[in-house]
Amino acid sequence: MDHPVVSREEWLEARKALLAKEKEWTRLRDELSAERRALPWVRIDKEYVFDGPDGRMSLGDLFAGRSQLIVKHFMLGPGWADPCVGCSFESDHLDGMLVHLESHDVSFVAVSRAPYPEIAAAHKRMGWRFRWVSSHGGDFNYDFNVSFTPEQIAAGQATYNYRQGAAPIEEMSGRSIFYKDEAGAIFHTYSSFARGGEVVLGAYALLDMTPKGRQENIRGNLTDWVRLHDRYEAGGQVDAGGRWHAAEDTCCQ
Repeated sequence: MDHPVVSREEWLEARKALLAKEKEWTRLRDELSAERRALPWVRIDKEYVFDGPDGRMSLGDLFAGRSQLIVKHFMLGPGWADPCVGCSFESDHLDGMLVHLESHDVSFVAVSRAPYPEIAAAHKRMGWRFRWVSSHGGDFNYDFNVSFTPEQIAAGQATYNYRQGAAPIEEMSGRSIFYKDEAGAIFHTYSSFARGGEVVLGAYALLDMTPKGRQENIRGNLTDWVRLHDRYEAGGQVDAGGRWHAAEDTCCQ
């Protein structure tokens, strides 16, 4: 790997110059976070029902006695053999956070459109501990613009990441945040999609510090290299929609 090599003194000078930019970025991030918290809210009056290990539950039930809820819109559609690689990569970062989030009045749950038995099988296979429930048969995923009908896809009229256009696949990733007040009213406060999820990817933060960085030189995203954590030794490829294919499947060549 060819790279400039300098004295320790020259390195310190360059490092301090970069540190000034890093500090400015940190201040801007804090300002942006404050603006995010200041966004207006939307009251949720529609009834949503989910299926989980303890049966049917409402959106309010997902708060589990806390006032704040993070929903991970996890890409796992009905009949999928494997969960989305990108959503799985994100999920691999989550279990260690749960105790800290819960102690800070925040509940976390993943929601997918696959029927619950299919979710339960993927949950067990991947070894995650966070809650994961099904919105199968309901409007939740469609209302929050992470699932799309065949008609929307064919017409190029899907809305994702606040833009309308073509959707490459029937399920997409995202995160939505909700608040429940003392009277039980629920409000939607924030959602992020696409690269908005990178803020929770600790592996990316560490890779960004390394000399080679992310090394995403094909599509320019994690599908270039990330695999389900039980598939790294299995070969195969990941398509542009985040779905893993065995080595003998040539669909993503």
